[in-house]
Amino acid sequence: MLRGTQRAKVFWFFFSKKNILLFCLAFAGCTKPPPPAPKLVAHPHYELGAPYEADGHWYYPEENFALDETGLAEVLPDQAGLTADGEIYDGSALTAAMQTIQLPSVAMVTNLQNGRLILVRVNGRGPADPGRVIGLSARAAQLLLIPPNGVARVRVQVDTVLSHRVVDQVGGGPQLEIKTAPRGVVTAQNLPPPGAGGGAGVTRVIGAPVTETHGPAVPDRMPEVIHAVAPAPAELWLRAGSFARFDYANMLAAKLAGLGGDVLRSREGRQTVFAVRAGPFRTVAEADAALRRALGAGVVDARITVEE
Repeated sequence: MLRGTQRAKVFWFFFSKKNILLFCLAFAGCTKPPPPAPKLVAHPHYELGAPYEADGHWYYPEENFALDETGLAEVLPDQAGLTADGEIYDGSALTAAMQTIQLPSVAMVTNLQNGRLILVRVNGRGPADPGRVIGLSARAAQLLLIPPNGVARVRVQVDTVLSHRVVDQVGGGPQLEIKTAPRGVVTAQNLPPPGAGGGAGVTRVIGAPVTETHGPAVPDRMPEVIHAVAPAPAELWLRAGSFARFDYANMLAAKLAGLGGDVLRSREGRQTVFAVRAGPFRTVAEADAALRRALGAGVVDARITVEE
């Protein structure tokens, strides 16, 4: 038999354990699980935006429904949330980010190294790197055969008609009736998906002159159609601006003397234009280093291009 003091110790032992258990149960009952994260709601809209700074460089958005430029493309990292124009980011869709054009837009992106061409929906801002002309979603990069952490020499052409259509669909953008929107004819050919065998498919023409802007709605997800054009492997150059006067161009070229800066003379209609160019550069790393030097010298509109 337990003596009195022993019974008391046993009683208080079980009593204290019971209180602790009751306290834990009561505390658990009062603590509610955290609420679920709010569901993202897309609200696509026309977006241009004010000038902004990214990675120490200023960008000035402007409408350009006829943009046609070359440069380097990078692959966008995985991300979550809404794009700059209010769409839900989806790395499995054919989307892209550009620094200054109106959003959303539709652009043709050609990998100049292998001739693959796709249509992407431009709905985000970026890349922050001034040495990159466009950022591609993981899926868009995959179809163009660009490795996840790689860059590629590309040509980016805004599709004037489809871009006006998609802006009209989301609303809030410029209301501009375009009767004709001529574009250069590009012979294209369907290709099998990456990793698939088989023939190249049927050749067709894309980019032919378009005579009306009204037509089928642009889908939210661009179709995964790959075209083929002739590869155009070319060199990396630095473009630093163009002027109507040689002396202005020559002063700018002097700032790039250590990079091989030179002045090119060309004709645009009846006007003579003097453009400043430096290079060529053998590698992307060399072009990036040259761009950093140019920006550091105050040549704020310098950019990397791909030219023959």
